[in-house]
Amino acid sequence: MVPDDSTDALVDGLVRSAFQVMGVLTRIGAEHDLSLTQLRVLGILRDRRLRMSDLAAFLGLDKSTMSGLISRAERRGLLTRGTSPEDKRAVVVLITDAGRELTQRMYEEGMEALAPATDRLDPERRQQLAQLLEPLLSPPLSATPRPERPARGTP
Repeated sequence: MVPDDSTDALVDGLVRSAFQVMGVLTRIGAEHDLSLTQLRVLGILRDRRLRMSDLAAFLGLDKSTMSGLISRAERRGLLTRGTSPEDKRAVVVLITDAGRELTQRMYEEGMEALAPATDRLDPERRQQLAQLLEPLLSPPLSATPRPERPARGTP
């Protein structure tokens, strides 16, 4: 597929908005002594339980790195490990009430920090933008690296 000007503009807008949002999330995470990856883990687990291996694969992390992240969050009382009801050998990761409360507080802080940008749109346009973004976000892109592509402009 050869990108056109509209694709370039879209990708540029997505990247710029991602940098802006990541900056806000990194700051909020740091204020709560959490890395961006730890913040992502809490956000992912706020409404679901996942196997440790699935969470590691989703985040593009190896199992030992994932285990360390979960252990640190367990020590803080934010997450806990359990067994899967479907497969007693599998370890699932669950958010605790304290983790859910912290996640909600950070979500509210994020909304407040992003309000100067989101408030530039009226409610109808905010809804429209959310609807336009949904097909780009669901399902999430794979965290595994893609094979090399030729440079733009080369056959």
